Amino acid sequence: MRFNVYVTLKRGVLDPQGRAVMEALHSLHFSEVRDVRVGKFIELDLNGMPEEEAKARVEKMCQELLANPVIEEFRIEEVTE
Repeated sequence: MRFNVYVTLKRGVLDPQGRAVMEALHSLHFSEVRDVRVGKFIELDLNGMPEEEAKARVEKMCQELLANPVIEEFRIEEVTE
């Protein structure tokens, strides 16, 4: 069972990396870009457990390690092939 996890900074949290990317895009004449937020993309491949348990485990992984709940939020997608 495969999951994609997207971790991004919460709105209102300063994103210096996103700001640097936006300024670089502007310097390359992509002036239409209004804002950039940079995050993390994580692929997880789990085996040996029922679907609901796997989803719960991924949620727990995000809460305990993959995302900082103070400044980040996460979204989990199950990948169907």
